[in-house]
Amino acid sequence: MNIRRLAALGTGIGIRVLEHDLEVTAVRLRPGRAKVLGWLKIAGFKERPAAEWGAEYADFTRRLHLNYLAATVLLPRREVIVRLLDLPGVEKQDLASAVALQIDSFHPYGEEEVDYGWTPVPASSAVLTAIVRREVIERHTRLFLEAGIKVATFSISPVALYSAVRLLDTRPEGAFLAIGGGPEPEAYGESPARPVFSALLGEAPERATALAAAELRLESDSQVYRLEQLLPPAVAPADFDPAASALSYAAALAGACPWPALRVNMLPAEFRSAGSRWRFIPTAALGTAALVLVTALGAYGRYEERHRMELLRAEIARYEPAARKAAETEKAIERARARIRFLYRFHGRTRASLECLEAITTLLEPPAWLNSLEMDDRTITLSGQAEQAAPLLKLLDSSPLFRDSEFVGAIGKAGKQETFRIRTFREEVFE
Repeated sequence: MNIRRLAALGTGIGIRVLEHDLEVTAVRLRPGRAKVLGWLKIAGFKERPAAEWGAEYADFTRRLHLNYLAATVLLPRREVIVRLLDLPGVEKQDLASAVALQIDSFHPYGEEEVDYGWTPVPASSAVLTAIVRREVIERHTRLFLEAGIKVATFSISPVALYSAVRLLDTRPEGAFLAIGGGPEPEAYGESPARPVFSALLGEAPERATALAAAELRLESDSQVYRLEQLLPPAVAPADFDPAASALSYAAALAGACPWPALRVNMLPAEFRSAGSRWRFIPTAALGTAALVLVTALGAYGRYEERHRMELLRAEIARYEPAARKAAETEKAIERARARIRFLYRFHGRTRASLECLEAITTLLEPPAWLNSLEMDDRTITLSGQAEQAAPLLKLLDSSPLFRDSEFVGAIGKAGKQETFRIRTFREEVFE
């Protein structure tokens, strides 16, 4: 039984900020179904007084009896840098520090002030981060305040999509790639290599789609979905365009659910509004009923369970001294093993590095060539030229010495060849 599907109860408003317009979608969510209550396009909001288009939005929410709701706003994708950090072995309580240590290396803004948000990706060691210039956050905060629009969240499109496709189990099986988003199209995908992938398609959508498929390690004949195909089908007004409004619809779904799968909020805490608490009454009622049922089931045989626990505690106390001594011995053995592993690792480091150099020389055959190679214990960064750069990721990953290869920056052109910069992770072959 999918608990998240049963908990899909609520009403939400999603707002997508485009270059010139605002897309607004209102959704009511119930277990197993969704309904689009209404949609609105606010044209030319940057050139109009905030009070004017704010009144237009207020009239829209008042007609739907949703003026109590705070909206989920998707920041312009072109203003957001999205990065996926792989942090294996980092404890949950240390994630914030680990992200903060690396955030300055992931944006090109130099000394300009930035804000960032992050969220762990479930069932992986990855952390999704979003970086936005502070001026962008302040500008949009000011705009919505002047318009009188209550906002709960400044979020990003991949977070909304990741949460929305899991509400009613509409996510495709296995790895996938989807494109769409109306006037400012985006690519979104998921795969074992990239638990979350997001990119703007730009002016060359076919090339961008091919690069996105390469990043996700998809097969060449894999189906490319439309974004609206990923989202839960909804009962909607006749004039609602699911393709053009896919992202505002996803934002509304994520905002309607009390427990989205991912959560990133770039809006300063002092400006966040909350929707009416009445929207949680159906969820609370179901939760109370479930709690009563679980309590009734647990009461059966409670006395016998308590008696068994007392016997178990007595046995634990009896054997605890011997167990403590065994644990101390095990710790001493593990420390000795760690020292041995360190010495062996240090001994094998040079040999492993030479093997990596030999493998790269073998894999990158002429006319491909490198002009720089940077290597440390975990990664190798290659810069150079090749006739076709995109296939190099799979070529490197085909070696048992490398994994999770990725482009660092865009592929360029130099005459008839493509310039590239690739980062690949080394397998721990000398442990």
